Amino acid sequence: MAPRTALAGVLACCRPSGFRPLAASTAGLAATSSPTLTSLFAALTIGPTQQQRNAGILSNLRDNKGAHQKRIRVGRGASAGKGKTSGRGHKGQGQHGKVKPWFQGGQTPLVRTWGTKGFVNHRADVMTEVNLDRLQVFIDAGRIDATKPITPVELVQSGLVSRVRDGIKILGRGKEALRTPVDIVVSRASASAIEAIEASGGKVMTRYFTKQSIQWLLQGKSTLTREPLPVGAEHVEAEVAKMKELGAHIRRMPDPTSRWDIEYYRDPAHRGYLSHQLAPGESPSLYFKVPGKQRIVRAGGRVVEQKKAEDVLF
Repeated sequence: MAPRTALAGVLACCRPSGFRPLAASTAGLAATSSPTLTSLFAALTIGPTQQQRNAGILSNLRDNKGAHQKRIRVGRGASAGKGKTSGRGHKGQGQHGKVKPWFQGGQTPLVRTWGTKGFVNHRADVMTEVNLDRLQVFIDAGRIDATKPITPVELVQSGLVSRVRDGIKILGRGKEALRTPVDIVVSRASASAIEAIEASGGKVMTRYFTKQSIQWLLQGKSTLTREPLPVGAEHVEAEVAKMKELGAHIRRMPDPTSRWDIEYYRDPAHRGYLSHQLAPGESPSLYFKVPGKQRIVRAGGRVVEQKKAEDVLF
């Protein structure tokens, strides 16, 4: 509540110093004469006043609306809304007793079904799985041409993959049946599948795909590239000219941006298309670096040889 100021105090502070009331005989003259500049400035100056606060606000102190909810009184008659059964209903465990908070209605407890450790990552990429035995069956049936590179487009158009999610992964089930060398490009591949394909004379390359990029390939709006977009100002003109030759409707294939994806496709063990960026002896990890050579120091403290390790990995 705003402080209240006495009217008498305001009038007193607005009077100029040395002010004296005029006599009754000179009242008419004072009314006709104009005020001086000093008196006008003195009237505008308000000095310190004594603040006054009404003590009546103490009787109006209360909590904000909704800070406290009204207590529900049960068992006080039907007119109260919670009478008779007191909100517990008729018969059963809920009225006669109390249900334990961990009780799940009689089903197998979730802690027994899923265990106490681990979790299900609902944000992980969902891969469409393709096994090697099914791939060989489609090759034998003539639905997939093994003499040409096998990409997600061929896998979808042949009917081997009916629904494309975040990518396609090759698994090694039935690897003994694979006898045809293939050149395949997929999102991911297991170690057993890579070993079986290379043992039969084939080649595997894992490339970063998204659901949208696979749809672009199927619709002819994009072309499959096995190399990432080059980095540097010297490559801009060449890449722009290449895209102009392909057409305005052609979209470029995306490259990975997250750390996990970059490390996966930089790993030669996964046959990633970014593995050529690694120097000999370099780790695909973006966090752990390969230790460099230590400096050789003589007894006198003079550095004989020093070679600094690389600060960047790519």
